[in-house]
Amino acid sequence: MEGNILTALALTLFAGLATGIGSIVAYFIPKPDMRALSLSLGFAAGVMIYVGFVDLFCSSKLVIGFGYANLFFLLGIFLIYLLDMLIPHIHMDGQVDSHCNHLYRSGIMTTIGIALHNLPEGMTVALVSLADLRLGVPVAIAIAIHNIPEGLACSIPLYCATSDRRKSCLLSFAAGMTEPLGAVLAVLLLYPFLNEELLAAASALVAGIMVFISFDELIPIANRYGSEHLTNLGIIAGFLTMMAGLILMGAF
Repeated sequence: MEGNILTALALTLFAGLATGIGSIVAYFIPKPDMRALSLSLGFAAGVMIYVGFVDLFCSSKLVIGFGYANLFFLLGIFLIYLLDMLIPHIHMDGQVDSHCNHLYRSGIMTTIGIALHNLPEGMTVALVSLADLRLGVPVAIAIAIHNIPEGLACSIPLYCATSDRRKSCLLSFAAGMTEPLGAVLAVLLLYPFLNEELLAAASALVAGIMVFISFDELIPIANRYGSEHLTNLGIIAGFLTMMAGLILMGAF
C-alpha cells in the first residue's frame, strides 16, 4: 500500500505541474492552436466520463450496492458544485480582453479559484490511484491536459497586466501545486481508515466529481475554443482509448 501511496502522489504531482506548463506555453506560443486545444479538452473529458461511469461507479456498485453507489456519486456532484458556486472561480475562456483592463485582479482571482479547485482534483487522482493504479495513470493524464489551459488562464492576464513573466509563471505554478496538496490531504485523512467499502464509496464520489468537471468545464470550454464537432471527436477518442486500454489491461 505504501508503494501505491507514493505512486499516487507522484501522479498527482505530474498533473499539478501541467498548470505550470500551461503558463510557459503562453509565453512561447502567442497564438496557440485553439482547434487542437478543443480536441485535447474533449479527449480529457472523454477519458474522465468513461472512467467515472464505466469503471469507478460500476466497481463501487459491486461492493456497496447500487443505491449507496448512486448516493455517493450524487454527493460528489453536489460537493464540487457547491465548491464551484462558493469559490470565485472565473472560467478560463473569458480572461483576456483587448485593452487589458482590470486584468491583474482578474488574474489573481482566477489563480486563487484554480488553486482551490485543484484540491479536489488532487484528491481525485490520489483516490483513483489507490483504488486501482491502472486507472490512476489515464486519469492523471486527463487532468493534466485539463490543467494546461488553466495555466494559460492564470498567466496570460497577469503577464498582460504586469509584463512580469517570472511573477506570472510562479503564481500559475503555485496554483498547480495545490493539486499534490489535495492528494496529501486525502492520504492523511483517509489512509488510516481505508478498507474495501470506504474505497468503493470514495470511488463513487470521485466519479461524480470527474463527471461534473467534464460537463461543467471541459466540454463547454472545448466548444468555445473550437467547435462541437471537434469536441465530440475528442470525447469519442477518449472513450475508445480508455475502452481499449481497459480491455488490454484486463487481458493480462
